[in-house]
Amino acid sequence: MANKLSGRAETLTEFGELMGRLHAPAEGANALTPYEPKPADVVISPYGKCGTTWLQQTFHTLRTGGNMDFDDISRVVPWIETAPSLGLDINAEQKAEPRGFKSHLSYDALPRGARYVVSLRHPKDAFVSMFRFMEGWFIEPGSVTIEEFYQAWITPGPQANDYWHHLLSWWRQRDNPDVLLLTYENMIEAPEAHVRLLADFCGIALDDGLLALPLERSSLAYMLEHKDKFADPMLRELSEKRCGFAPGSDSAKVRKGGVGGHKKELPPEIGAAIDAAWAEHVEPETGFSDYAALDLAVRARNSA
Repeated sequence: MANKLSGRAETLTEFGELMGRLHAPAEGANALTPYEPKPADVVISPYGKCGTTWLQQTFHTLRTGGNMDFDDISRVVPWIETAPSLGLDINAEQKAEPRGFKSHLSYDALPRGARYVVSLRHPKDAFVSMFRFMEGWFIEPGSVTIEEFYQAWITPGPQANDYWHHLLSWWRQRDNPDVLLLTYENMIEAPEAHVRLLADFCGIALDDGLLALPLERSSLAYMLEHKDKFADPMLRELSEKRCGFAPGSDSAKVRKGGVGGHKKELPPEIGAAIDAAWAEHVEPETGFSDYAALDLAVRARNSA
């Protein structure tokens, strides 16, 4: 059974049960209208731990001129999938235009009619980051090994979504004018270029003053300084109520994982399994033998 003191899972079965409890629709959620896209909307939809929160903050800073008057970034750039659990009206007016939304869904699972921003990330870094994130929130630290957690990571979630399905669904849209495809690694290396790309894609006029704001306020140092705004406080409060978690946790959305962090933590057999999955799912369709080759291709497209 779950840890008696923290309420966190000590097995993958318990982890799945807790996730189901958290994401059950709120009372009255059936009366809420599903997301109805507008042409100017911007849906930020990377896979989990691939730069979503970073892009939410960059986008919101651009459209508001740096407004930080919010308690949760996902209150002002709401998360489509969790709106029913939180009882939020996903179609409500927002603080500024264009409207912005968060998602982790693949292209085929989202409604058409908006604009979409997706950052891809090396699967090994994304996996390790997700494991560390879940430890201290849903999973009691030390109770589930990274090898065991890999089985949960490769199990498709809602709408049959997993890392590979998600990546391929967005890669197929690379020529879609309503899709901006980025890579997490290049965002780190060239932040100014990516602020310009995002502003242009969203139709936000950019001058030197506005450019400086997201470079400061989407930086790792700034987001760590204000980490409570980026740590899913609405969902954490809900998890305490529904899952019985003790208040507070050691898990944070903003981490110093960076690029290549998996090299210090990933067991060789899991690294080999991820390589094999890439060869099975991604290489036959894209022609890229590894993530590095895909990253270079996305960079080339965005610099053309």
